Amino acid sequence: MLRRRLGTTGLLVIALTACAGGGGTAGATPTGGKAAPPAPSASPSASPSASQSDPVARALARLSVEEKVGQLFMPVLYGTTAASSSGENQARYGAPTPAKVIARYHLGGVILFPHNVKGVSQVVGLTNGLQRASKEVPLLIGTDQENGLVSRMSALMTDFPGASVIGATGDPAWARKVAAATGAELRALGVNLDFAPVADVNIDPRNPVIGSRAFGKDPQRVAKMVAASVKGFADADVAATAKHFPGHGDTSVDSHTGLPVIKHTRAEWERIDAPPFKAAIGAGVDAVMSAHIVFPKLDPSGDPATLSKPILTGLLRQKLGYDGVISTDALNMAGVRQKYNDGEIAVRAVLAGADLLLMPNDLPKAYDAVLAAVKSGRISERRLDQSVTRLLKLKQAKGYLAEAPTASVSRANDVLRSAAHRKLTARVKSAAD
Repeated sequence: MLRRRLGTTGLLVIALTACAGGGGTAGATPTGGKAAPPAPSASPSASPSASQSDPVARALARLSVEEKVGQLFMPVLYGTTAASSSGENQARYGAPTPAKVIARYHLGGVILFPHNVKGVSQVVGLTNGLQRASKEVPLLIGTDQENGLVSRMSALMTDFPGASVIGATGDPAWARKVAAATGAELRALGVNLDFAPVADVNIDPRNPVIGSRAFGKDPQRVAKMVAASVKGFADADVAATAKHFPGHGDTSVDSHTGLPVIKHTRAEWERIDAPPFKAAIGAGVDAVMSAHIVFPKLDPSGDPATLSKPILTGLLRQKLGYDGVISTDALNMAGVRQKYNDGEIAVRAVLAGADLLLMPNDLPKAYDAVLAAVKSGRISERRLDQSVTRLLKLKQAKGYLAEAPTASVSRANDVLRSAAHRKLTARVKSAAD
């Protein structure tokens, strides 16, 4: 058990999917009875010479190739406890409980949805149980808590104002305070990664998928709000995710159901879409989520940004200098599934530069395809190690690589819907009027 060894040395269909996240698998064929992944084999890169002073290097060296591949995946699981048996889990993943799915695929993360949420003590028990089920490395437990329209944990959390309301105040300080309070409530429940803030500049009033989820239509104002939000999540030790790169604000097509095409020139992208992402990177954002959009002036191939090496590696990594985690948007969305099968999508996302593969439409197929690509050399082990290292670094930076964070019911009851958070909500709404 990696976590134990590190300790002794001192040390993831709801109407909107993970851009907005959805647990459904439209058009998917259940994969019940799928053979289990191969038993873990030693990783060629697991060298005893790995730096003994670097917990990330030690963690990476102890992972087999199969375990490394599993670290890339963050699916939605079904059940309200880690031991809940579900026909949905069995059909999709070939294992009945969340704990057994985690163990079977060596998952690096799980994403929560309203169907996982019944009460405070239940969610605390769920997240703690999920962490106990992860024997190799503590989990990233994520959710879409943007506040406003997309609020997966709304049954338990303060009804914080959404981005458009915060943007209307014109004051980034409110964005930071709301993000910090949101993060504190999430962390109290055992959630350590939020797929927020939205960094899109909503310049098309017909936009069916962004709209009030954005801070507004002015790139500079949005940039300031995004940077402040990133800092607020950092204040709460919760990982923040700027989405949806390279910018989903100027479209009248919903990428959950179709494939949007953004016709901005490179100069328009620099002026309109890029500033919030640059600001997020400058503020130290933990993750950037890709968009399932075609952006011909940035990549003429016709592939969505999620599968585009010129966009994820050339633009985001090389031009903008970002070396944190790149997450895909949900891989069960129509916008990414038009040209390739579910296994090929996962492989191409990794080759494009993605590190975290969110909600694959068919996890067994995606896992097997990535593992086969690594073993064949199509995905080099060096490339795999780059992604796993970024994920491990994120966990280390937030303080939960050596030992998983443990949520507390009493702490959650103190923090959730606290008087201070309700007062903050009222003040932001007043400032926006």
